Amino acid sequence: MAEKTYQSFADFYPFYLSQHKNKTCRRLHFMGSLFVLILLMLSIFTQHWLYLFYVPIAGYGFAWIGHFFYEKNKPATFSYPIYSLIGDWVMFKDILLGKVKL
Repeated sequence: MAEKTYQSFADFYPFYLSQHKNKTCRRLHFMGSLFVLILLMLSIFTQHWLYLFYVPIAGYGFAWIGHFFYEKNKPATFSYPIYSLIGDWVMFKDILLGKVKL
């Protein structure tokens, strides 16, 4: 069965949210995104660029633990890397605004 091809992020985002139904998975995504922001700020303010090395580890590490151990599905980033990255930040914003529950 062929995977669906999404023509826009607006079409993709409901699918993205359907892959993040587990509360622990969403929390791990949120923590990973928060750590990414902290690492980026640390890197800029201290000018220790080695912090940038840890950005993908924090971002993907927490998310993938959530998917493999709690959500028990394949991360959307494997099939839709750009939309998935955008989805991470839209979901982060939606969690902050209370549109998505932690």
